[in-house]
Amino acid sequence: MKNALRVGIVGDYNSASRYHVATDSALQHAGAALAVPVDVIWVPTPAVDEANAEKVLGQFDALWCAPGSPYESMEGALAGVRYARERGRPFVGT
Repeated sequence: MKNALRVGIVGDYNSASRYHVATDSALQHAGAALAVPVDVIWVPTPAVDEANAEKVLGQFDALWCAPGSPYESMEGALAGVRYARERGRPFVGT
């Protein structure tokens, strides 16, 4: 079996948001179709800033900027986008 793909979702998870629940489900379904386990970890936007982006986001194989703004920290969401783009990380923004 392949190693798990670690996907960091930069956003402020809300279990009442059907988009957030669907994001988790979509990643699990994609992983199952490819026979690759997927670890999905939500990263709250206040936890990300330019100074700590490497420490917080460097552990992920891919990043997804979650649907469902407004974010608690727009600066944190943008820092996540910038981190992925400047380092060539696979990135999805919805």
